[in-house]
Amino acid sequence: MMHADLIDQDDLLGQLRSRGFDIPAGASAEQACEVVVRGLTEPNARALKGMVEQMYTGSATILPAVRQAIDKQLLPALAQYNKHA
Repeated sequence: MMHADLIDQDDLLGQLRSRGFDIPAGASAEQACEVVVRGLTEPNARALKGMVEQMYTGSATILPAVRQAIDKQLLPALAQYNKHA
C-alpha cells in the first residue's frame, strides 16, 4: 500500500503492474525487477525510467530492499537499453 513517506516492496510491485508488467504474486522486489528486465521494450523502458526518476527524486523514503533491487537490476538494464535503443 502506498504511503506518502514510504515506498515498500508492495508499492514497487504495484507500480510495475500498473505499467503492464506481469509480476507473479509473492515476488520479492528483486524477483520483480528481474521479470521487468527480461521484458524491456522501448515504450516500457521509458515508462520505467520515469517511474524510477519519480521515486528517487520524490520525498518518500525507499526501503533498502527496494532501493537495492532497483539499483542492482533496473538501473543497469535501463542504462544498457538506452545505449542500444
